[in-house]
Amino acid sequence: MNCCNNNKTSSTEPPKENLLDNKKIRWLIGAFLLILPFEILSFFSIHFPIWVKAPLSLLMILVIGRKVIVDGIKSMFTLRFSDINLLMTVAIGGAIYLYQFEEAVIIVVLFTLSEAMEDYGVTQSKKALEDLVNRTPKTALIKGQSEKTVIDDIDINTIIIIKPGDIIPLDGVIVAGNSFLDEAMITGEPLPKQKFTGDSVYAGSHNSQGYLEIKVTKSSKDTTLAKIIELTYEAAEKKSHSQKFIESFAKFYTPAVVLTATLIVIIPVFAFDKEFNFWLVQAITVLIISCPCALVISTPVTVFSAIGNATRRGVLIKGGKFLEELAKAKAIAFDKTRTLTKGEPQVSDVFAYNEFSTDEVLACAAGLELFSEHPIAKSIIAKAEDANLEPHKFCNFRAVAGKGVEGECLICDNPSHYLGNLQFVSDRSDGSVEQYVKDRVSKLESEGKTSIVISEQKMVKGIIGITDKIRTESAKMIENISTLGLTPVMLTGDNKKPAVFVANQLGIKDVRAELLPEQKDEEIRKMTEQFGHVIMVGDGVNDAPALARSSVGIAIGAVGSDLAVENADIALMNDNIALIPYLISLGRKCSAKIRLNILSSVGVKAIFLILAILGYSSIAWAIFADVGMTMIVVLNGLSLFRFEYET
Repeated sequence: MNCCNNNKTSSTEPPKENLLDNKKIRWLIGAFLLILPFEILSFFSIHFPIWVKAPLSLLMILVIGRKVIVDGIKSMFTLRFSDINLLMTVAIGGAIYLYQFEEAVIIVVLFTLSEAMEDYGVTQSKKALEDLVNRTPKTALIKGQSEKTVIDDIDINTIIIIKPGDIIPLDGVIVAGNSFLDEAMITGEPLPKQKFTGDSVYAGSHNSQGYLEIKVTKSSKDTTLAKIIELTYEAAEKKSHSQKFIESFAKFYTPAVVLTATLIVIIPVFAFDKEFNFWLVQAITVLIISCPCALVISTPVTVFSAIGNATRRGVLIKGGKFLEELAKAKAIAFDKTRTLTKGEPQVSDVFAYNEFSTDEVLACAAGLELFSEHPIAKSIIAKAEDANLEPHKFCNFRAVAGKGVEGECLICDNPSHYLGNLQFVSDRSDGSVEQYVKDRVSKLESEGKTSIVISEQKMVKGIIGITDKIRTESAKMIENISTLGLTPVMLTGDNKKPAVFVANQLGIKDVRAELLPEQKDEEIRKMTEQFGHVIMVGDGVNDAPALARSSVGIAIGAVGSDLAVENADIALMNDNIALIPYLISLGRKCSAKIRLNILSSVGVKAIFLILAILGYSSIAWAIFADVGMTMIVVLNGLSLFRFEYET
């Protein structure tokens, strides 16, 4: 590698390869230890006879550095001065000319070792992606067949058999059986989920115990896991702003180094009549220390590691530039429903009036709502079921769009019933709704709840309060966001009162309510003008324009949602919004490591360049400094695999 270019049957992760498990690295370390005594003795002016060290050194140079030298010579003849192999070939040739065979071998061995370290770093940082690929079975058992079929040949709507311990090969819906499924590879959720007939399942999930029959809903190339793998590989290949700058810089950097090294020899020797060999040593030192390996590898290894860390937590990051944007963000906007709240209406209060009981109120309301598919209707029916109440039977049902429903109860004394908002019931009662009913509705609205009023003829039977439950993790997440120095803002299409109520519960001061999707987009534009870099968090459907407008769009609960996966910059494959502070911290840590790697690499090179110009540098020290920096930036970048967010 040129340093300037760049069917599992169990859910158990493969063992991680340690640095010394790599055969090439072990072999190069052995070669280094073999030549090290010669180098140490040379520091004390103790040299082995030329007939001993010359053949051994040349043999090691040819065996280990053959590819480097061949590529360097090719670059010399084609005038491709940007190739790092050309720098190394000139440095090796200069050391041999000076009879510094130990240094020539050290150059070859440590330069090759640094390349091997780069290969190791990139390979390790791609491990999470490779694990995703290896996780997916390549065959599946079709119901009624005895032999497995390649998943690419399985059509949609085919029934496949999943046995206990199997990895699910294709997305589908359970048509028979139930089991606990480990979806950690998809969602990052560590606890298995129990799945029943009718539930969706995803390729890559591990079937813990039960027998399942699954109807395939997506082809192998369109499964959620396949999209994650494809998009994650694309993300790994997308260059961050820092990486693009460094690679552009390297095109001019290497020729400049060659010119500088040439001038370090020419000017002292021909202008000031200095010793040629001494200044040749200084020039070789410049060539060695100027090798941009550490500089070029610092960004991709760090980005790969950060993306791999996030992937293991069920977070899909679509490129290094979004990690950098996370680090720059000063504000973060949240949708309310299905983001900060669960988006699942539930009955919070039941009030009965005019000598009716709460059971009668619920039974009547559930009977009317049996005709509706609205989420609020389902929550009222579910509440009646929890109370073991039989919904009243109704006839002559009629829905009034956006207001309520009415019908004739076959159980109650007065058949005519109305259910809906206060205005709807008031209209049906000729405006004769008592003040205490209006006060209760107003109080419920101030608490961020929706009020459903039910009346019998012109008499109010009761009020049902409906709430969208706030996620248990929302408050802590907002607290962590604020601790990180970001300004949280709520952007919602909901009414002002319930939006403010939820915001107050969570500590969000800036609430912008009753917004259409295009108005959310406009608010993000205004926030960008105010803060510079803005994150938008939403469910990925109604929030699509705002997600696209923001510096970084984060879609939550993206598992199974092609729209969310494809359109967001970052997709949380589960509903765990507690990961958002982790992502911001990961982005900051990644950017900080990239800056540290770049600055330290450039700093060390600048020091040795100055020493060379002043005539105080050493080939040996330049070698150790260059390789040392390469190892440091690789290990520093790889450390992001172990990154944990501390609250």
